[in-house]
Amino acid sequence: MPCERKPMRYGHSEGHTEICFDDSGKFFVTCGADGDVRIWDGLDDDDPKFITVGEKVYSLALKKDKLVTASSNNTVQIHTFPDGDPDGILTRFTTNATHVTFNRSGSRVAAGSSDFMVKVVEVSDSSQQKTLRGHEAPVLSVAFDPKDELLASASCDGSVVVWNIEEQTQVISWPLLQKTNDVSNAKSLCRLAWQPGAGKFLAVPVESKVHLYERESWNHVSTLSDDLLTQLINVVSWSPCGQFLAAGSVGGSLNVWDVNSKLCVERQKHEKGFTVCGLAWHPSGSQIAYTDTEGRLGLLDGLGTSTSTTTEEAPAPNKPAKDYDDLFDDDDDDRLMDEGLSDTNSPVKKAVTGNDDDDDDDFLMPATGRVRNRGAILDDENSLDTGSLRLGQDKFGDDDDTGSAVIPAAAPLAPLRPVYDGPMPTPPQKAFQPGSTPAHLTHRFMMWNSVGIIRGYNDEQDNAIDVEFHDSAVHHAMHLTNSLGHTMADLSQEAVLLACPSTDELASKLHCLHFSSWDTNKEWMVDLPNGEDVKALCLGQGWAAVATDALMLRLFSIGGVQREIISLPGPVVCLAGHGEQLLIIYHRATGFDGEQALGVQLLQFGKRKRQLINCEPLPLSRKSHLSWLGFTAEGTPCCVDSEGVVRMLNRSLGNTWTPVCNTRETCKSKSDHYWVVGVHENPQQLRCIPCKGSRYPPTLPRPAVAILPFKLPLCQTTTEKGQMEEQFLRSSLFHNHYSFLSCSGYEIDEDGQSQSQKEQQELLMKMFALSCKLEREFRCVELAQMMTQNVVTLAIRYASRSRRMALAERLSEIALEKANQTQEEGPEEEEEELEYTRRTSRYGQSEVTRGRFSNGRHQEEEEEQEEEEEEVRGEEDGQEMETEESTETRKRVNPFAKEAGSPVIPSLTPIAKVGRANPFKVLGSGKPSSSSGQPRVTNILDNMTSSKKLSPLSVSAGKGSKGPVLKPLAPKPKSKTQSTLLQMTGSKAANKKTQENIQPAADQQKQPDVPPPASPLDNTENKRPKTGFQLWLEENRKSITADQPDLEETDIIKEAMGRFRTLTAEERLSWTERAKGQTGDAADLKKRKRAEGGGGGAENENGEAEADENSAKKKKSLDPSSKLAAFAFTKN
Repeated sequence: MPCERKPMRYGHSEGHTEICFDDSGKFFVTCGADGDVRIWDGLDDDDPKFITVGEKVYSLALKKDKLVTASSNNTVQIHTFPDGDPDGILTRFTTNATHVTFNRSGSRVAAGSSDFMVKVVEVSDSSQQKTLRGHEAPVLSVAFDPKDELLASASCDGSVVVWNIEEQTQVISWPLLQKTNDVSNAKSLCRLAWQPGAGKFLAVPVESKVHLYERESWNHVSTLSDDLLTQLINVVSWSPCGQFLAAGSVGGSLNVWDVNSKLCVERQKHEKGFTVCGLAWHPSGSQIAYTDTEGRLGLLDGLGTSTSTTTEEAPAPNKPAKDYDDLFDDDDDDRLMDEGLSDTNSPVKKAVTGNDDDDDDDFLMPATGRVRNRGAILDDENSLDTGSLRLGQDKFGDDDDTGSAVIPAAAPLAPLRPVYDGPMPTPPQKAFQPGSTPAHLTHRFMMWNSVGIIRGYNDEQDNAIDVEFHDSAVHHAMHLTNSLGHTMADLSQEAVLLACPSTDELASKLHCLHFSSWDTNKEWMVDLPNGEDVKALCLGQGWAAVATDALMLRLFSIGGVQREIISLPGPVVCLAGHGEQLLIIYHRATGFDGEQALGVQLLQFGKRKRQLINCEPLPLSRKSHLSWLGFTAEGTPCCVDSEGVVRMLNRSLGNTWTPVCNTRETCKSKSDHYWVVGVHENPQQLRCIPCKGSRYPPTLPRPAVAILPFKLPLCQTTTEKGQMEEQFLRSSLFHNHYSFLSCSGYEIDEDGQSQSQKEQQELLMKMFALSCKLEREFRCVELAQMMTQNVVTLAIRYASRSRRMALAERLSEIALEKANQTQEEGPEEEEEELEYTRRTSRYGQSEVTRGRFSNGRHQEEEEEQEEEEEEVRGEEDGQEMETEESTETRKRVNPFAKEAGSPVIPSLTPIAKVGRANPFKVLGSGKPSSSSGQPRVTNILDNMTSSKKLSPLSVSAGKGSKGPVLKPLAPKPKSKTQSTLLQMTGSKAANKKTQENIQPAADQQKQPDVPPPASPLDNTENKRPKTGFQLWLEENRKSITADQPDLEETDIIKEAMGRFRTLTAEERLSWTERAKGQTGDAADLKKRKRAEGGGGGAENENGEAEADENSAKKKKSLDPSSKLAAFAFTKN
């Protein structure tokens, strides 16, 4: 079947293009992405008639002077032919139609759409419609059978379905194709075709082969394949005689098979290797017209197909040789051998008959004895696969002498099909720039991030780059000429970074516009070494990073200094930067069965350069690829895969990845997507652009940004329990960034952090209450393990009121454990706190010097403190055995109540109706507690139900307090060292933190003798020993107030602490000894008499009044509750 491949010509603008002939064959008609239908007299017609149908035309069909088109306005229109006059709208869909076709007579039109539906419409009466429903994804193609009884359709859901048109039912369905969610993402268009005439076979392109299914039985009866054809077949078309089948592939191959012999009789290659997306036979069968995805037209001429069918016997000797060069002189015995092993010319190879003594197929030769030179058709890389016939070309010449030469069978008979039948490797994902649209688009987003938008234009008029900032205060908009052909870009608050690939003449370049520079030179450019191309780039705070195809990562300062060069473990996929962090995604291995094997590295620059994540695998959804990578506005790494799953790095769990959202759940259609542009943790927002029927947004009109909520994929989120669990887990995850930022030396929003901790504890308490109602006491204990001490105390109250005394006992044990844990961990956390404070205040002294100073200066005070604590513990061990009578007597007297109103005591928080305090830990919310003069909640159940009014963490109106804000990182300082040290680091930068650390120290010193006001369970509190500082303060308070009468209580205590520290070590030790002496004397007396000797005064009377306020309810404090009371004050 010799033919000539005509040179291709421009037909339409870049994009999907289709073609068909009219019934006479005089014209061929094309449609394309420019919205035009063009009518050509021939390939050389330079002035074709055109019809403008819409913005885009996806498909067309022509029959009997009627032209039907599927356009981008979701309609199927009909025009007259060749005049091109509009003749109405046949049907509409909710989204664009993807393929249209006529039946044999031209009376019906079938159309498939991206809304999963197939419609069959009568041309004469468009109200007569049949809708075929059943596909679960956009429809790829439709085809009428010649008898007009059946309709075949292929879909992105992977199925090929045959429908009974009249009954509107599925006859058969085959799962043959790779699933995808949109036509634009489909690997193949899978254009189906019925054999003309009786419609005996249905041809289905499946990967690089064509499957033939027999009508009625629907058996897979044959496969047409070719060794040289490795790419997916896109479109198939039968010759008018039904004997030959032509196929166009994604890689630009054009093949023609003889269906009877299953031999490839013609091979041609697209001159530039572009995807063939349209194919049509001339009615005479002598030409094949084809189109590609670049909008160009081509023609194969001189095919000379014969209408006579090839018989299974040898052809008659007098058959003219001009048709197909005497092909197909074969019989069925050879088909098994030749199926899938066809070569350049594909005549069947036949054993040489002249060799009588050897009947096996040791030697093979072309059956026709005629081999033509097809060198012009085949590319050089394919010539190696055609050994047998290339060899025969030189020996056979053009004669029919079958005995003149033989060809050894060994080479062509080697098993060409792969023996391996396991998982197949996945093509590695190409490198991309997160926040950009594909580079082949003429108008595209080169970058869209939280700073601004970079657009690229590359058309006939202009090759330029526009930079627009969301906040014009950062910089004004810029228009740059793109003379170097930059394809990658990134944007930060400091600079614009651009890069272009290398060409034959020029090296790959990196171009930085440092617009925040204070000098006049605001640009720099770097040429990469020869043979090294930029594959990914990103900007951070003061640095720029570039990954190249030489597996290198090059780090530059923002001013252009080369800082680092790192070898990457694999080919880069993308980069992302934020502040001092650089996130690298690369191929760590070859994936299989559609999976991508990606690895991740996370580097941190700055003063301490370190690797936070070392070559860990990046988790993705099944058979998906990475589609976006970046950081949240707070600096937490995030990624999004092609299935729409958003994952966030969980730093609190060993840098694992947690799925936080699935954008596909919000999409209305399977062909819709969300294009992510930014992630925020506070408030919790996923900022993205909805893309209707596409993965990417167009540049015009300007896309609108939508905000999606986060939702962790927990089980049973429709139940109250599941919802609270999801909220708690999400709150915990989305506030991990506070601790990371704090560790990295950044100032953090302490109000936000305390609010998040408050929110988490509220949710824990709600879950605890729900579990109590459901009588899940073990679950209650599990929840209590996650609570702070304040909230455990509250949980004990709730359990006691719910008459669950066994649960309350277990909770008291948990509270004791937490008290011990707090004391053990306190010093370590204090050291960390000091380190962060010093780092923030930028002190230059070394850690060793600071350590010596701390240990040397305050060792005595720490020893005194430990001795006091041991004695207190010893005293309190016997207090649980006190009778209720003595408890009732003592609880009305508060010998140290004169300081109870001081807002400097942050840990004494009135809890619930009785004002229960947490003596071990500063408030988890980071808010100072209120003074006792503020109103208290009168019913514990109010606290359970009204989280707005009162939270378990901050049940008093702490926000109104003027006391300094506590730093949440330090749960409970245990020594006076802290405050002394921090007072000496009183620079402006650290001033706030110094106050915050003095506060817990003051709390430590005041705590042993200041019980919570009017608690029914604080009978043991009255046995607390005084410290030396408290005795000194009682005697010197008047002198302080006399010197500075305007001081508030907080400032009095601060002044007193300062004066107390000026005393010599011996004087301070003497005050401590006096305090211990008083403690020993008091221990000999009866506990109830000790109440009479307290330092009363007006403030003491105030304490008694508060105690009496709730005396009626306090009498309910039975023995179990009394036993619970001791736990809260056992350790300080």
